Amino acid sequence: MSTRVRITGTVLESLFLAIVLCGAVSDTANAQDQAAIQINVPIIGGPCEGCEGVFEGLPATLSSIARLAPPGEPGESMIIDGIVHDHRGAPVRGIIVYAYHTDVNGIYRPLGSASGDAARRHGQLRGWAMTDSLGHYRFITIRPGHYPQRNDQQHVHMHVIEPRCCTYYIASIHFDDDPLLSDATRRSEDGGRGGSGLTHPTRRADGAWQARRDIQLGKGVIGYGEARGQRS
Repeated sequence: MSTRVRITGTVLESLFLAIVLCGAVSDTANAQDQAAIQINVPIIGGPCEGCEGVFEGLPATLSSIARLAPPGEPGESMIIDGIVHDHRGAPVRGIIVYAYHTDVNGIYRPLGSASGDAARRHGQLRGWAMTDSLGHYRFITIRPGHYPQRNDQQHVHMHVIEPRCCTYYIASIHFDDDPLLSDATRRSEDGGRGGSGLTHPTRRADGAWQARRDIQLGKGVIGYGEARGQRS
């Protein structure tokens, strides 16, 4: 059974102007009509602790380029780019990609008390991007740290929101040059949900890290076909 989360008000303009897989709003709908509509978006793919955090603080306006880390955040700069595509390989516009990760010290610095419980656990380095007409998204951030006093690899948590359809987590981004990356994680993330989460970071001319995480919608996600059929 899926869990349903209701999106209202502040995000409607971004959601409805998108071209989405699971159904679009009529081009004739005006802002007042849109503001009166509430959408039930199911969380699919099995147990997902804290998945409701993807909606907490979701901005009213989204761009294909978003910051996870503010300017001046300690750590090495990193750019994460990717293309979101369907099962045929065609790029998809209007998909929301959500990401969060630790700071350089491996800590999820909690958000303020005004945020929901899930968002507070996700920490301050989080954000949303909406794919453009070429299916492209970009996050500007820093390279995350390892959890302190643990052997966990550096990683970036990733989620997808398909407006009017469903939301689900996908394989986290892992870095193949991470000295703590285990063989088991390398194998599991390379064949992970939404396509491979294993990336090969490189240095840009400006010294920032560059990583690529392409996404195949619904790949390996339990209940994805059913969700599309119910919402189409």
